[in-house]
Amino acid sequence: MGFSKSDGSFMVKFLRNVVLVLLLIVFVSIVYNFRNKESDTVSALTASALSSREYRGVFIRDEEIQLYSGNGVLSYNVSDGGKVGNDTVIAEAYLDDEQLSIKHELAKLGRELSILEKITNPGTLESAQPSSLSESINDSYRSLIYYRDMGKLDELNDAKDDLLIQLSTYQIVTDEVQGFDQKILDIRNEIDKLNAKRSAPSETIRAPRSAYFVSYIDGYEEKLNTQNMDELTVSMIEEISDRKSTAPNVVGKLIDGYGWYLAVVADNSKKTYAIGDKVQLRFDSSAESYPAVIHDIRDEKKDKSIVIIYCDKFNYELVQHRVEIVELIKDDYSGLKVPREAIRFVDVTETVDDGNGNVSEKVSNYKGVYIRKGEQILFKRIEVVYEGTDYVLSKPMNDDEYLALYDDILIEEVEKNEK
Repeated sequence: MGFSKSDGSFMVKFLRNVVLVLLLIVFVSIVYNFRNKESDTVSALTASALSSREYRGVFIRDEEIQLYSGNGVLSYNVSDGGKVGNDTVIAEAYLDDEQLSIKHELAKLGRELSILEKITNPGTLESAQPSSLSESINDSYRSLIYYRDMGKLDELNDAKDDLLIQLSTYQIVTDEVQGFDQKILDIRNEIDKLNAKRSAPSETIRAPRSAYFVSYIDGYEEKLNTQNMDELTVSMIEEISDRKSTAPNVVGKLIDGYGWYLAVVADNSKKTYAIGDKVQLRFDSSAESYPAVIHDIRDEKKDKSIVIIYCDKFNYELVQHRVEIVELIKDDYSGLKVPREAIRFVDVTETVDDGNGNVSEKVSNYKGVYIRKGEQILFKRIEVVYEGTDYVLSKPMNDDEYLALYDDILIEEVEKNEK
């Protein structure tokens, strides 16, 4: 009894379908395993982190209050944080607000006149070429944006003036405008009219020595200085507030030197900070960070220490407050980022040779992670250099026993038969 042709055809189709089903099962299994491997692993990549804490900081500086008679209104010649020399005019007192307005308008017109005279200077126009002016305009514009972002107001004003001069010069050399002679004449006439109304200041306040100037006081000038720094207590620091005096005869104060101190109350029970440590300071009022060093630490209570920090960088932002929130950055760490949920503690049996030919086995418990390498599940140790909220950074080690860059870290628990 034999098979018919139809029976053979049926068997071929059946076997073909079985093969197709098996291939489909294998394909689905591969896709499933691939996705499953992706979903429960993460690559070990390099990352960085800052070890920092926020504190309430109190500025300590050597300051001297500057007074005047109190009669009239003050017009300042020096901005806050500005450097003054011996006998420099800090401010002038005028009998009324009108004289103050005249002085400000004269300063504004004088600046405009100076710019226009630079633009129309024959030497400037003769040497100016459109191509070179275009390059200068681009450079000045980039400088303008940079100084704006950095908050450098003096440099910003200079860059703005340079850009205005270059743009106006470009207009003249390309015949877009005929010149600014009439504008210059109008400004000079306006200056003459204002000078006719102007009167001399009733009082002039000068700096008695070289220093930095600030136009306000807060009443802590005699208490918070380097002479009294050792007498500060935790309660004194916590009671200091950020305020400004409204005394009618105050011009401001002089700050000696560019070095200053900052006092914070910190929990240093774990000896996080030590005298001589280099740190970085960041304040809410400034986009800059300031290099500093820990000058002194006084442990008053178990969880409260006075940390005195010294910095020699000085600018406008640093003199606007007596008290300010500061981010104290101690260290900058880098390493392989490991999710905290992936960390495991595993007993590892090791062979120990004492050097005299005696070999023994020792069981050690190591912190590490499981990684997937092909079809294998391997345990790799980690050397933690920084601990974040939900991750740690592990030091890269030149050792196969430790986690390496681009290893696939398993997040989920590993079954014992996989270990």
